[in-house]
Amino acid sequence: MGFFDRLFGKKEKEQLDKGLEKTRETFFSRVTKAIAGKSAVDDEVLDQLEEALITADVGVDTTLAIIEKIQARVSKDKYLGTEELNGILQEEIRAILVDDEDDTLKKFEIPEGKKPFVMLVVGVNGVGKTTTIGKLATNFKAAGKTVMLGAADTFRAAAVDQLIIWAERVGVPIVQQGMGADPASVAFDTLQSAKSQNADVVIIDTAGRLAIDEQMMDEIARVKAAVNPTETLFVVDSMTGQDAVNTAKAFDERINFDGVVLTKLDGDTRGGAALSIKAIVNKPIKFVGTGEKMDALDVFYPSRMADRILGMGDVVSLVERAQEQFDEEGARRLQKRILKDQ
Repeated sequence: MGFFDRLFGKKEKEQLDKGLEKTRETFFSRVTKAIAGKSAVDDEVLDQLEEALITADVGVDTTLAIIEKIQARVSKDKYLGTEELNGILQEEIRAILVDDEDDTLKKFEIPEGKKPFVMLVVGVNGVGKTTTIGKLATNFKAAGKTVMLGAADTFRAAAVDQLIIWAERVGVPIVQQGMGADPASVAFDTLQSAKSQNADVVIIDTAGRLAIDEQMMDEIARVKAAVNPTETLFVVDSMTGQDAVNTAKAFDERINFDGVVLTKLDGDTRGGAALSIKAIVNKPIKFVGTGEKMDALDVFYPSRMADRILGMGDVVSLVERAQEQFDEEGARRLQKRILKDQ
């Protein structure tokens, strides 16, 4: 049995193989073809670059902003060699993705004086909202925090059932009411229960729909007003590309969320939507979901997402995960094989 087979099950290995295959034919290879035989960045190269960015799910507005910055560099320096292009692209993409937010939440710590730390989780149906709540609860509990969940999505019975399953799986209490109950009332009761039990963290689910509508937005706004959350996280499916960007913009205009969780970043998506979301709503991307398992929630690293968009793959994260499960020598062998495209 090979190292890959020990590290991943059959399904995970297939996803990994598919993800690595995509990195061989993504943005970096397109740019390489565009600049082949050229010594300087010209209009043709910029046109190819623009097409490659949009194909990678980077929105039109964000793409044009990046192209304009590169054009400004060309104009300023009078000459820009093609060998410098990828480095400049990485700089520009990282500059958009990086934020100066406090990373306390990413360490699953609670800011001083913020107990209970109240998290409101919002998003449309099907993006992995309930799963994200379960993963957040898992990580907070692993960090030694007491957690309580609130089932304020009373629009769908299945949503409450799913959250109950996650609460049982993680081993944390949950506050719920009957189907059709007032979501703001459920959220308020959850907060009061958390205070009475001296819980560290409260995570409240909210209703979603298949698409954005006024009723859903009004409902979430009332829930937010009822509990005054410390953190409002917007969960979005990264595989929906520019639809994710439009949804993020609509939610931010009405709910004014604090950060983003990108789900389904498990090798099947190009990641460009992350860049557009950050550029348009200017809110930090805090976590990425990389699978269905309880531990498949990773802290967001801008440099790694930049590499992913450029088609270089997130080799660093893969090796880190290997090191957690196997010896360092095995991880080194894995890293060498990946870098050799084996």
